[in-house]
Amino acid sequence: MSKRTVIVSGGMLEEDFALPIIKSEETEFVIGVDRGLQFLYDHGIKPDYIVGDFDSVPRELVDYYREEADVPVREFNPVKDASDTEIALRLCIGLNRKEIWILGGTGSRIDHLWANIQCLQIALDAGADARILDSHNQIRLLDKGITLKREEAFGKYFSLFPMELPVDALFITGAKYPLKNHFLRPDDSLCVSNEFAEDEVTISFSFGKVILMETRD
Repeated sequence: MSKRTVIVSGGMLEEDFALPIIKSEETEFVIGVDRGLQFLYDHGIKPDYIVGDFDSVPRELVDYYREEADVPVREFNPVKDASDTEIALRLCIGLNRKEIWILGGTGSRIDHLWANIQCLQIALDAGADARILDSHNQIRLLDKGITLKREEAFGKYFSLFPMELPVDALFITGAKYPLKNHFLRPDDSLCVSNEFAEDEVTISFSFGKVILMETRD
């Protein structure tokens, strides 16, 4: 089983959170995406691939990695039909990477964040486990149930949102706010900010896809 792949995108990158993940022994493959390349360069990290239109980084930085560091570069015209993060995610799928963590996928641009969340569908369809992380959030897309363990939880809270269509027969057990056979519509905020009541929380549903956000203050 392949180890973790980390996509370093151009959003919010916090040194204390991002660097231990990138430098971890569990991280085998690193892809620098546009402005995320500056973060990697500033911390002396050589990526395995570079992807983007590079409209947010100095040209000499791209040239350095291409010509001196001999890193494969996939450069795209700024006028394109996909975000840089989507292109990097599709590269991961093409390389058969199965565990993908996206850093720098959150930040002040909510439109970019939402585009990145939608891109998780690409990984889900390919049978890969992809997630977006920062120091306060972990975001995944699920098409089947899951059991969360308190001792392994990313944060104190978890929230569920439908992706594309309503979610049918949603059950949540072991939580502060349990749920039984609920029909979760896109305009339903019932499943925001739940918590553990027991050591394990089980989430199940019969139809649909859910965005799972695990969060901490």
